[in-house]
Amino acid sequence: MRFPEYRPRRLRKTEAFRKMIRETHLDVSDFILPLFVVEGKGIKNPLTSLPGHFQFSPDRLVKETREVVESGVTAVILFGIPSKKDAVGSQAYANDGVTQNAVKRLKEAYPELIVITDVCLCEYTDHGHCGVISHGDVDNDPTLDILASVSVSHVKAGADMVAPSDMMDGRVGAIREALDESGYESTPIMAYSAKYCSAFYGPFRDAAQSAPQFGDRKSYQMDPANADEAMREVELDIDEGADIVMVKPALSYLDIIWRVRTSFNRPVAAYNVSGEYAMLKAAAQNGWIDGERCMLEVLTSIKRAGADLIITYHAIEAARALQGASMKRSV
Repeated sequence: MRFPEYRPRRLRKTEAFRKMIRETHLDVSDFILPLFVVEGKGIKNPLTSLPGHFQFSPDRLVKETREVVESGVTAVILFGIPSKKDAVGSQAYANDGVTQNAVKRLKEAYPELIVITDVCLCEYTDHGHCGVISHGDVDNDPTLDILASVSVSHVKAGADMVAPSDMMDGRVGAIREALDESGYESTPIMAYSAKYCSAFYGPFRDAAQSAPQFGDRKSYQMDPANADEAMREVELDIDEGADIVMVKPALSYLDIIWRVRTSFNRPVAAYNVSGEYAMLKAAAQNGWIDGERCMLEVLTSIKRAGADLIITYHAIEAARALQGASMKRSV
C-alpha cells in the first residue's frame, strides 16, 4: 500500500499512539551499574573523566549502593583496585582482597542485589596487562589458572556472577571447570566475548588505574575492523560454558550486537563504555545536546540492536528518567 492510502504519520500523531506501537522498551532491570572499589575507609574519590562516579572504599560503597537499590537497578559489576600490585596480580585472588571484601559487605547489606565481579588482572598487576608476562608478552595459558582462582575467590565471597574480561583464549572453560569443582556449578558466567581493542576505554583506565605500563592490548583484544572474528569468539565462549555473552563497546559495535543476537541462543549483554558516557556528559555540560534525551536514545539503540542487558554508567539516572516518564503517564 502506498501514499495516499497509507499514511504512517497516523500512528505518530499522539503519545498514546506512539506508545501503542513502540517496538523497543527500556526497563530498569536492563541496566547493570559499574562500581569502583579501593582499599581503605571513608573514601569517596571523584572521577573527573566519569562525572557523577567515584572510587569508594568498601564501607562507603555499602552506603552509596543504597541509592542504586532505591533507583530500582538490580545489578552492579565491581572493579577492584588494590593498594599493592605485583607481576601476577596476587591481590585479585586474595581471600581478604578489596573485591572480596566489597562483595561480602554488599551481599550482607543488600542480599537481593545481583553482585557481578569483573575477572581480569589489569587492575591488580604492576604492569597493567590482563595476564602474566613472559618474554615481554602476555602468556595466555599460565594466566588461565590465575583467572580461575580469582573467579572461585569472588564466588566464595558471595558474588552472584563472574565476568571474565581478559580475552585470554580458553578462560571461560578454565573458569567453568574451577567453579564446578569448587561446588559452584550454579554460578553463571557472563563472558566479555567480543571485547575490542577500543580507544573508548580511556576514562575507565583512569578510574581503575589499569592502563598498561608498556605496549598495548592488541595481541589479545579484538581488532575493531573485524566482525566475523567476533562470531568465532562468541561461539568459543558458548562452547566453553558462557551463560551470557557480551559485546564491548556498544555504540560503535551495534552491528556486532545484532549479529550475536541473531546468531546465538544466549542472552546478550553490551557494555556502554566509559568513553561513550564521557562524550555524552561533556556535550550535555556544554549545552550542545539534551543530555537526558540523548542518554535514553543511546540506551534504546543498544536495546534495539539486540542487547538483553546493558552495563552503563547512566544506570541510575536512566532508571530515574524512566520512572519519571512512567509517573507522568500515570498522573
